[in-house]
Amino acid sequence: MGPHPAVAAIRLAVRRTLTDLAAEAGSTFTAPVREPRERPAGAPLVGAAVGTTLIGNAARHPSGLPRTPAAPGSPLVLVAVSGGADSMALAIAAAFEAPKIGLRVGAVTVDHGLQPGSAERADQVAERLSSLGLDPVEAVPVRVGRVGGPEAAARDARYAALDEAAERHGAIAVLLGHTRDDQAETVLLGLARGSGARSLAGMPAQKGRYRRPLLELDRAATRQACSAQSIPVWDDPHNCDPAYTRSRVRHEVLPVLEKHLGGGVVEALARTARLFRDDADALDQWASLAERDLRTGEGALDAGKLAELPSAVRRRVLRRAALRAGCPAGDLFARHLETIDLLVTGWRGQGPLHLPGGVEATRRCGTLVFRRQGD
Repeated sequence: MGPHPAVAAIRLAVRRTLTDLAAEAGSTFTAPVREPRERPAGAPLVGAAVGTTLIGNAARHPSGLPRTPAAPGSPLVLVAVSGGADSMALAIAAAFEAPKIGLRVGAVTVDHGLQPGSAERADQVAERLSSLGLDPVEAVPVRVGRVGGPEAAARDARYAALDEAAERHGAIAVLLGHTRDDQAETVLLGLARGSGARSLAGMPAQKGRYRRPLLELDRAATRQACSAQSIPVWDDPHNCDPAYTRSRVRHEVLPVLEKHLGGGVVEALARTARLFRDDADALDQWASLAERDLRTGEGALDAGKLAELPSAVRRRVLRRAALRAGCPAGDLFARHLETIDLLVTGWRGQGPLHLPGGVEATRRCGTLVFRRQGD
């Protein structure tokens, strides 16, 4: 009898991601083939030496045999685990699949320190992951600031901790447990903020060292997978707290949309994200090529040639130029780009614009110049 359908779906999604990572890392490991043998009830597992660690849920595998861990020097993949169903299901699947592909798998759980007992819960999650065969495993405490609001500040602190852990352990990638439901919520939040196509494209399946194997699966599948494997999970009370915008979208907005628009809203929003991502990627590539042609010898942008570009491409060029000059990406909004765009399309001799990060945008002699004030 095979695994539960939800377990199988998650393993398949994770296997695809890990296979790509192994190919990128040049891993050629092949696990030894072991033939199942009959054994008396209560006898130790055949081929399992004393102290052998069962990888993932190997004890439940139809073969009844432990997985062979990847060699100590094999490439390492880390899983970001909160203790919730999404990340626990991801970690279990990664621990089950990684050794077969020649990868080691570890985990990091971040203690944001925002709730009583958070340190103890983080330690419990780490212990549980270690018992499932992940190594290395660590609980990392962080200090959450206030910039951008509580959700953004917690996210920034979390990613900083994950980046530091990945660098310290030499991990080739960090797996994140975001699902299709998370993607739908992200698209709705982007719509509410009046964001552009890049924001409506949602979360990418791959960005830098980060991978999201479960974006095509729904949240219910991760809960079913954990239940089927008797894995306890922790439900973060912040996920149900209406003080947080994403929580309201999850528990109030999406259910209303599902009720009045019919089922399939989550799938439709996730599909919208994929379509927007394709468009945004194409426009970004166009903007990158156009920027090279527009730059003068002094590094400024030719305003006349900028005006000839379609608006969607031109504003991407302007954003790239502002970021390169030192504007913080999180503080550069659509209203800033609209104002910069007027230096190109509505030039009336207006003075320099002051942008976030102390960057100044000025039009002079038919060119657009971005520089940090004081340079």
